[in-house]
Amino acid sequence: MTDRIRPADAAACARAVAESAAASRSLRVRGAGTKDYLGEVLPADAVLDTTALAGVVAHVPGDLTVTVAAGMRFAEVRSALARAGQFLPLDPPHADAATIGGIVAANSTGFWRSRYGGVRDLLIGTTAVLGDGTVARSGGRVVKNVAGYDLNKLFVGSLGTLGVLVECTFKVLPRPPATAGAHAQFARSADAFAAADAIVRTSARPAALAISGGPGGAWELLLQADGDAAPVERTLELFSQSARAQGTSAQRHEGLPAVLATMNDVSARGDGAVVRAALPLAAQPAFASTAARLEGFTQLVADAASGIVRVVLRGDDAVVIGGVDALLAAARVCGGSGRIERRPDSLRARLRAWGDAEPAGLFLMRRLKEAFDPRGILEPGRSAAG
Repeated sequence: MTDRIRPADAAACARAVAESAAASRSLRVRGAGTKDYLGEVLPADAVLDTTALAGVVAHVPGDLTVTVAAGMRFAEVRSALARAGQFLPLDPPHADAATIGGIVAANSTGFWRSRYGGVRDLLIGTTAVLGDGTVARSGGRVVKNVAGYDLNKLFVGSLGTLGVLVECTFKVLPRPPATAGAHAQFARSADAFAAADAIVRTSARPAALAISGGPGGAWELLLQADGDAAPVERTLELFSQSARAQGTSAQRHEGLPAVLATMNDVSARGDGAVVRAALPLAAQPAFASTAARLEGFTQLVADAASGIVRVVLRGDDAVVIGGVDALLAAARVCGGSGRIERRPDSLRARLRAWGDAEPAGLFLMRRLKEAFDPRGILEPGRSAAG
């Protein structure tokens, strides 16, 4: 049975990591476990459980900042900020269960990215324990902080391979006075993306602009608008105009947040494989057409305003592997990149999470890994850096 270590504060976490480094004992860093499917998950000698690192450390409403322990659940942070009329403008997958540290370590963002920015934009400070037990602090607890190197950004998307996050500080915002949603259905994916592109080219900045479709069915474009009442209504009118230009009509959608949350969690559900592609906006329609022609195509979910597209593939092993290879190649041809976000356990040995192509900047990733975790004990093998 794998040992489990559950430190209650930064000092205890530092001791645990230092002792593991001295004994050359590998550690798996785990919060709520909502992102266990990401990367290459290899066996480790012990699990470092961060869930005891919980609570709001500091909240200064006037400065629009909040510092929270990394093991605190996002839903709890959201509730704490709501009492002050504020919110952390992230809509990560698994929002009810995910921890703050896991969200940062996985660079976990949703459809709000194009309006509010992603984790990297909102994170302004971190406290982390490096691979030798050193406690490293970077950034600060105020928005305008320019002292030193902005090392906290390196932990975004690192999957726990560079350090164990203990505290994170974010910019927050006042809750918008009005929120509304709308949706429209299209017979073809190209029409849905054309309608989305028309909105992106306007001055409107919707909070979310998402597309979902499957084999043989309609393609749905969904929009969420936040802000003062007048701009929200103007954004909904622009949405209606773009839908009419593609030969359909738009309707209000009162339950849109729940639908978007379900779409956001597409990688966590069911079997099969999920390919995540980051594409130029103009390349999304061609990529969607390629995906829809695949034998194992089950669902496509796109953040139409930022170019993040996820495709679900199901079928026998040969069908899934062939579909994954085709999608990764299509992403490269479109000028983007792709990776396998989820795949069945039976295919883990045959499908590498990062694909066969070497990621850009791999040399720098390995240098950072050597500097932050010289003994290689943190999440060995999980990231592209190995």
